[in-house]
Amino acid sequence: MTKRVAYINPETAGPVQGLYSHVARVEAGPLYFIAGQVAAGRDGGVVGKGDFERQCRQVFENLGAVLGGLGLGFDDVAKFTTYLVHSQDIEPFMRVRAALFATLFSSAHYPPNTLLVVDRLVKEEFLVEIEAVARARD
Repeated sequence: MTKRVAYINPETAGPVQGLYSHVARVEAGPLYFIAGQVAAGRDGGVVGKGDFERQCRQVFENLGAVLGGLGLGFDDVAKFTTYLVHSQDIEPFMRVRAALFATLFSSAHYPPNTLLVVDRLVKEEFLVEIEAVARARD
């Protein structure tokens, strides 16, 4: 059986600049467009106020909860879009992501990711937001 989401780096493209792939090929089927997740706890309060790494971990925990609620996992993600409010958080993001991806994905191939630095998020206290597109399971 082929994978529902396959990650591809064409030989004609240059090397990726981090832990992502240039392309995700998605087998036909329903897609979920998952809203950007922020570092909010189950009570709605900000987790890790002023602590980028704690917030980043909470965001991936929240993404995992949403995926799990849909009967999915990180291997079903076709694409991420990441929003940071400070450019100096790019390197910490890369470190946290590297540590987490090793445990969240079943292989060392990861979804495409677009990284943007923005002026702010919905609340000033939030430092990172990540949205995802995932392929539903049959």
